[in-house]
Amino acid sequence: MSESIHPLYDKQSQCPFCTHSFTTKKVRSRFTRPIKTDTDFYTLYEHEQYSPLLYVPMVCPNCGYSYTDQFSSLFSEPSRAEISEKIVKRWTPQNYSEERTESNALNAYKLAIYTAQLKKEKAIVIAGLYLRVVWLYRKRKDAFEEARFMRLAEKMYKKAYEEDDLSFTEMNALRVLYLIGELNRRLGRNEEAIKYFSLVVEKKQLAFDPKIINMARDGWYQVREDHKKTANRLLNTGN
Repeated sequence: MSESIHPLYDKQSQCPFCTHSFTTKKVRSRFTRPIKTDTDFYTLYEHEQYSPLLYVPMVCPNCGYSYTDQFSSLFSEPSRAEISEKIVKRWTPQNYSEERTESNALNAYKLAIYTAQLKKEKAIVIAGLYLRVVWLYRKRKDAFEEARFMRLAEKMYKKAYEEDDLSFTEMNALRVLYLIGELNRRLGRNEEAIKYFSLVVEKKQLAFDPKIINMARDGWYQVREDHKKTANRLLNTGN
């Protein structure tokens, strides 16, 4: 790691809700060296203390409005009133603009999820926040909370697939179907996992994404193998 250049830098931001100007930390791209990526896209970096995962949500220190680059810049009058009543009026000034711990990052994500729910953001945006909380709990080896947020993410990705226009998002329809299958696999819901992995292969014309199609096939085979191992273990135990 370079001694003259710090991995983090200050990005100038302006709160979309109250227009307050503030800085938020981001990680310089040269320091984001991935060493491993899980089947649900969680990436482990060489310098984990500077993982970009920790710095995705921005939190306005003035009013508490919490958001990411995926949030819409538009507010309906009812959502603006909800945010004002349930976040701004109850906000105790806090600073999320410095170097973050995993605990800080979790708080920032949960604030962003609450904000997104009040603002009625698209399901795909909320699903992405849930998934990143899953990854943070995995980093902390908290299996209970990881599974809890997996269930929330899986439900929201289903809603996104059914209701959202995914054309202009980072997640195409094929990737959403794959993630629904993978989250179900990790939750032990084998039939649901196979169903969605199979849909990826069937609907491959939705997007040219051979990597995802191969990952879906791998996931399908993994479910079958896990099922066989479980059946053999039960059979041997019964004997």
